This record gives sequence, C-alpha cells and structure tokens, in this order.
Amino acid sequence: MNLAEGVQIVSFGILSVMMIAGALGVVLFSNIVYSAFLLCGVFTSIAGLYLLLNADFVAAAQVLIYVGAVNVLILFAIMLVNKREDFRTIPNAWVRQVATAVVCVGLFALLGTMVVSTPWAIVATTGSPAESSIVTIAKHFFTDFLLPFELASVFLLMAMVGAIVLARRDFFPDELSKKLSETPALSLPERPRELVSAGDVSSPESK
Repeated sequence: MNLAEGVQIVSFGILSVMMIAGALGVVLFSNIVYSAFLLCGVFTSIAGLYLLLNADFVAAAQVLIYVGAVNVLILFAIMLVNKREDFRTIPNAWVRQVATAVVCVGLFALLGTMVVSTPWAIVATTGSPAESSIVTIAKHFFTDFLLPFELASVFLLMAMVGAIVLARRDFFPDELSKKLSETPALSLPERPRELVSAGDVSSPESK
C-alpha cells in the first residue's frame, strides 16, 4: 500500500466517523439549533467523500447548495419561527418508535446488502481520458434536466417566503386578528408602531 492509498483510507475513515456521529446528533439532540449545526457537519463530510471519489463538481455543489443554502435556510426558518412549546405526552408513542425502528433497520439492511453485492474492484481503462464531470453535468443541467433544476430553486424560494410569513404572524396581538382577516390574502401588513407624543421628544427650544 503506497502513501496516497493510505491517506485516502485514513481520510475516508475520519469523514465516515464524522458523518455518522453528526447524523446521530441530528436525530438524538433535543435542541433543534444544535441539530441544524450538526446537519451542516454531515453535509460537509459528504462533500469530503465526494472529493475522495474525484467528483469535484458534486463536492462543490454539496457545499454551495446544501451547506450554504439549504442548511442556512433551515437555520433562518428556526430563528424566524422560534416556536417554544413544551413536549407533550403522545398516546401510543411506542407504535411510532417501533415503526421508526423497523424503517431504519430495513434501510440499513438494504444499504448493507448493496455494499456487499456491489463489485468494488477497480478496472483499468485504456484509451482517451474521460470528459470532465463538470462539463457532463452542465450539459445535462441545461438540456435534459433544466425544468427540475429550475423547479428546485422555486421550491426553495417558496419555503423561505413561507417561513417569513409564519414568523410575522407572531408580531400581531390577538385583538388584531379580525382586522388582519379582512385584509387581502396577498398583502402582508406591517407591525403596528407605537406613537410618540410631542412632549416626549426633546427639542432645542425645550432646553
């Protein structure tokens, strides 16, 4: 085993441990803000695994889109909504836990079977070098998959607008609910401001 292969194995082990630990933290932590930050670490670890596979464009897209856009959008939604509610006892909660455990075990078994049954031997290829992954993906993005690519950006924008609307609803007291219900559906009224009397404003004449 040469040095380059050893570095790749060690890097793969470190990134795998980071990704698994971060994913467990996302699920097990009760603080949703900590879970969102750990999700950022999971996305970064996946980008490192893409780099080990020589998928430079996919790794850059993972960092730019998931870490820089999706994860930041999740953090903004958490901070804007800021719902503080106590945990309530759910009747028959064990049914959900058992169903979740069955789904997780099934996914783990499916992935394990795929890993074992997939031939991982590297076959040396001869001939002209393959085309860059950036060029190939760009061709598919702007020809075959142009519509799904644009729809994904529209969905992200809709999620951000929905988070802002949910956050601004908390600014209005209950006595204004009737007035707000009479406003058009497409308008977003501003938060009422307090009026300051003229006597409270200090002026040079009063001094």
